[in-house]
Amino acid sequence: MHIRMAPAYASLRPEIETLEKAFEQGRILQEGRNSVRVCLVGGQEVNVKRYKQPAFWQRIVYRFLRKPKGLRSFLYPTRLKWAKINSPQPIAYREDRQGGLITTSWLVTEQCPYRRNFREMGDAELTDEVKDILRAFVRFTARMHGAGFLHLDYSPGNILFDREEGKWAFSVVDTNRMRFGSVSVRRGCENFARLWGQPDMFRFIAEEYAAVRHANSERCIGWTMEARKRFWTRFNRRHQVKGFTLNF
Repeated sequence: MHIRMAPAYASLRPEIETLEKAFEQGRILQEGRNSVRVCLVGGQEVNVKRYKQPAFWQRIVYRFLRKPKGLRSFLYPTRLKWAKINSPQPIAYREDRQGGLITTSWLVTEQCPYRRNFREMGDAELTDEVKDILRAFVRFTARMHGAGFLHLDYSPGNILFDREEGKWAFSVVDTNRMRFGSVSVRRGCENFARLWGQPDMFRFIAEEYAAVRHANSERCIGWTMEARKRFWTRFNRRHQVKGFTLNF
C-alpha cells in the first residue's frame, strides 16, 4: 500500500489505510468502470473514487513510465488552485500494489458543494439565465486557458457550477487528463467540443469566447462547430448510440 496525503489532512492517514470500510457504507454517485461515492471520513463527507485495476500493460506503464490516473488527479488540482482555478481539494491518494504493480487505486477529495453540472445544458433553451451561465462559464474557461491549462476531458459531468455570493461559480473535476502550456484561441475553441447542447448554444459560447480572447468571432464559431461535429460523429461511430442524431 502506497499513500500520499495532503499536509492539512495528515491526521486522516489511519482512515485512508482502512478506506474500504467507509467506502462500503458510502452513498453511490457513480458505478461502472470506476466507482464514486460520498463517504464519511474524519467526521466529514468526502468524495472517494475507486479506480478499477488497469490492464497488465497499463500496470507496467504506470509503474515505470507514467503517473496513474488517480495520482495525477491528486497532484493537478494543486496547480489549478495556484492559478485560482477551482477544483475540489485533494485529501489523499492510495495505491494498492501486488508484485510492485498497481491493482486498485483510490482518490479522496473534498466534496464539491455545487449542485449542478453541464449535463443540464443538453436541451437548454437560450433564456436570459442560461446566457448568464454560459457567459460566466466562458470567462472561467478562458481564464483557465489563459493560465496555461487545457482540460482534455472537458465534458458535461466534469463541469460543476452553482450560485455563490450572487455569481455563477464553476469547478472542474476528473483532472487527470490535463495539458499544460500555451493554449491557442483555436485549441481553446475546440475544447468545447465534448459539451452537450444545441447549435445555438455552441455559437453563443464561441462568440463569447472570441470576445474574451479578443479574437475573430466567425473563426471561433467555425472552429467550435467543426470540432463539435468531428467529436460527436467519431463518438457515435465508436459507440453506435441507437437513435443518435446531431443537429449541426
